[in-house]
Amino acid sequence: MNKQNAVYTLINECHDCYKCVRECHVKAIKIENGHASVIPERCIACGACVKACPANAKRVRSDVDKAKNLILAQKDVYVSLAPSWKGVFEYSEDKMISLLKELGFKGVSETALGAQEVSIKTAEILNASEKGLFISSACPVVVDYIRLYQPKYAKYITPIGSPAMTHAQMLKNTFGEDISIVFIGPCIGKKNEAAKSHLIDVALTFEELKVWMHDAIDDSSEVKVNSDNHFVPNNAYEGALYPIDGGMNETIRRIGIKKDVQLLNICGLPTIEKALTNLDPEKLDKPLFVETLACEGGCVAGPAISTDKAGISVISDVLSHIRNREFIPKKPAVVVDMEVNPSEVTYKEYPLEDILKALKKIGKHSVDDELNCGGCGYPTCRDMAVALLNGDAETSMCVSYMRKIAMRKAAALVRCMPAAVVMVDNNLNIIEANESFMRMFTGDMYEIFKARPDGMEGAAIERIVDFAEIFKTILKSGKDLHKERYPSNNRLYDISAFTIEENEIVGAVITDVTQSETNREKISQKAHEVISKNISIVQEIACLLGEHMVETETLLSSIANDFDDKDADEKSE
Repeated sequence: MNKQNAVYTLINECHDCYKCVRECHVKAIKIENGHASVIPERCIACGACVKACPANAKRVRSDVDKAKNLILAQKDVYVSLAPSWKGVFEYSEDKMISLLKELGFKGVSETALGAQEVSIKTAEILNASEKGLFISSACPVVVDYIRLYQPKYAKYITPIGSPAMTHAQMLKNTFGEDISIVFIGPCIGKKNEAAKSHLIDVALTFEELKVWMHDAIDDSSEVKVNSDNHFVPNNAYEGALYPIDGGMNETIRRIGIKKDVQLLNICGLPTIEKALTNLDPEKLDKPLFVETLACEGGCVAGPAISTDKAGISVISDVLSHIRNREFIPKKPAVVVDMEVNPSEVTYKEYPLEDILKALKKIGKHSVDDELNCGGCGYPTCRDMAVALLNGDAETSMCVSYMRKIAMRKAAALVRCMPAAVVMVDNNLNIIEANESFMRMFTGDMYEIFKARPDGMEGAAIERIVDFAEIFKTILKSGKDLHKERYPSNNRLYDISAFTIEENEIVGAVITDVTQSETNREKISQKAHEVISKNISIVQEIACLLGEHMVETETLLSSIANDFDDKDADEKSE
């Protein structure tokens, strides 16, 4: 578990479903001993694995204690509140500010203020450009994705700090450089941005804020609302559009741009990757600005949005909070310069021979064996083979391979068992039967069934054995059944019948105990004969011993009497 990374895994809660691998666009997940862990140097904190994990084993690092420590240090701590808050919290503006101040914050400000400055600066850049590609810097996840995985496009990211960074600089300009700033929003990637920036001290998610409020405030309804509470230094306007897909472009249009400037908005990392594939920015004959957001639907669909409300309702609530202004400045009041330095994630190149060897480890001996089913989390079997070579995957991740292994083991066990084994479906047709079953019950038909590729598959159990009622009973009741010395066709059988799939498939293990029962009867008869003979001998011995004891007692009495008479004569003399 790596709590230093924005996303980490609770190993004990992780089950080998590999859903996080499937959902991670950059495959920053390593499987070891059946458990998934995040690879920090590859992770872009998009939160896809957090949203996808069915066991809730993927967790977001909590930075609440860091924020509390800033307040305990008696510093002036200001909140930079993401504009999507209105779609998550059912509080009025002054109530939300009152609750945050109850936690100890000095003041609350809207991140959208910084967004407005970013849009003004972006429009200025576009209007001054004749051609070229420009990628928005607003989303930290996209910035890291391009920096690490599409490094050749890093130089096309607009050299402007994100709305959160710009807003933080605005607050410092207004309230002093020594203040502390805590960003609160739906984005996990902001934690990475805060760690790299000297402007933001802590980044919290809406989920973290909810937990903090729950622990610190017994009853939010009792927190008094101060009518003087308002966002500082002032309210935001069109910048509140940013969390919605296309919101940034809408703010740029309101500012005003040249006719030949093209504005595109793309959401979702897979879509962004496709859009950049084979793109040659040098061939663009006009300015092209691409608003990029990692989350499909925008920030309102962020991984830490922390609401069960319908997406449309969230968007509607955010839109209802937007204020329009008649005049938008053409020059930004605050600009944060940012340079994105590419740091490409590199992978070792493996020769085809090594990849083919790795494929054989998961039962892929030919191209036809490469199903590319994606069950392991990787798009192709060859991608999985490379992950095996990198040490990021395990052979057990290949579902089809493990299924084959399990089937082979089961088939070998069933085939080699001396007892008869049969499986029957709910139509009382045989699904599978081993050779012992065929030998035991098919008689003259044995050679015919053995020659069939499918053996006894499809044969009606009622036509093979006269105890089909046992299978009917189990299919109906779902309870296992054991019959000892069950008579059938002059034979005796021990039958253990059991449910494989309730009301669908039953199985039975059958042992012929006729010979052992016959031998047992013979042994019992011999034992009775021996016991009877022994009893007779013992009785004879007892009788002889009895007669001998009587004779001995008479002799001893006679001797004793003689001694008594002799003693009496000696005394009289």
